[in-house]
Amino acid sequence: MKSSHEIVNPVVFAEVYQLMQASFPPIEFRTYAGQRALLDNPLYRLITEVDDRGKVVAFLAGWSFPGFRFVEHFAVAPQMRGVGLGSTMMRRYSGIDQKPILLEVELPDTVLAKRRIGFYQRLGFHLLAYDYVQPSLRVGQAELALRMMSYPYPINEAEFASFKRILYKEVYRTAVVSVK
Repeated sequence: MKSSHEIVNPVVFAEVYQLMQASFPPIEFRTYAGQRALLDNPLYRLITEVDDRGKVVAFLAGWSFPGFRFVEHFAVAPQMRGVGLGSTMMRRYSGIDQKPILLEVELPDTVLAKRRIGFYQRLGFHLLAYDYVQPSLRVGQAELALRMMSYPYPINEAEFASFKRILYKEVYRTAVVSVK
């Protein structure tokens, strides 16, 4: 496997987007043009893993802010799941610096959601108890109730509120959404 920290090749981005479509419901990611436009933002990073043929088999899309990092999307191709690639990528990403890391997860009300949360917990992430809503990423879509996880420690409510304001402003380009 080979890692890449910059995406400039449109073919590679298309592979990332295809994996995104296969891994997330449409409410959890932007349109192709919307995702592609993020590559021009200096706070946004797209890290890929490619196989021996140069095909993208995993990616991590994240944001780096002065006080924390945020993993917006993380996916491993179905044929590569269960072999440790996801754990390796996340451990590598976690070791970049000492900033706390946040990521969104589904509500823990299905077996699959609980498995995903367990994956992150085994890597040292903590499921936070604070209410969180992902703003709409596409015109006409609803907000999405999610939970947030943090690494390497559970952040307190004041930190969470501060980080959430930054996420809403920089990532979602909106004001803070209140949970209904």
